[in-house]
Amino acid sequence: MENGKLTHPFKPIIFEDSEILILGTFPSIKSFENEFYYSHPQNQFWKILSIIFNENEPKSIEEKINFLKKHKIALWDTICECERSKGNSRDDNLTNIKPCPLESLLKKYQNIKKVAVTSRLGEKVLKKHFKNSPFSILNSPIYLPSPSPLNARMKLNQKAEIWKELLQLM
Repeated sequence: MENGKLTHPFKPIIFEDSEILILGTFPSIKSFENEFYYSHPQNQFWKILSIIFNENEPKSIEEKINFLKKHKIALWDTICECERSKGNSRDDNLTNIKPCPLESLLKKYQNIKKVAVTSRLGEKVLKKHFKNSPFSILNSPIYLPSPSPLNARMKLNQKAEIWKELLQLM
């Protein structure tokens, strides 16, 4: 994958009855290659959700989409255009950021009750670009500990417990 200016390659995954919108930052190099969200084999996103809902981890893209639909979860990212300065997927390599049109999404899908972010950069993007948004859930997103393999401070089960609590999926 080239460095330089990049455009988000995926549409949001969202359904009429989605209630939670989980936002990442921007697709990793592996996600670009595999053409789907959270596709790095060490990323814990799908593992965390499978623990929370006590289900088998979805493997195929179709299984992942069905899993999200079943649990009324929508998925997208905070950044739709940026430059990646180095040949890795770290958020601190992203510059010249243009946010995704999240207000348009929330206007169309009005069942979304919670917005959560899986990175500090995603949180910063929301607070900077949507601080005056009429959608208050964009101004104060729920911060979920990153599922990235770079976030090794917490064990998988700890992350799952925190996600479950913050998303109030008891």
